Amino acid sequence: MDLFVMKTLAPWILALSVCLTSCTSGPYAQRDTAIGALGGAAAGGIIGRSVGGAAVGAGLGALGGNLIGGQRDQRNRQY
Repeated sequence: MDLFVMKTLAPWILALSVCLTSCTSGPYAQRDTAIGALGGAAAGGIIGRSVGGAAVGAGLGALGGNLIGGQRDQRNRQY
């Protein structure tokens, strides 16, 4: 069952990461989205001990990283 879930969720997670990265305009937002997704997937996999936990962690990490990176890019544009 876990292999089926992994094969089903992996393309969606990849597509979500690509969409989030391509929708941002600054270098910090793109980098922080990728870092957040990787860190969230690792934390979710460890905490949830399943592929589903890693998928949720990757999504939340990507969103958080995108928000933080976008704010850093805005701050750099002001100066």
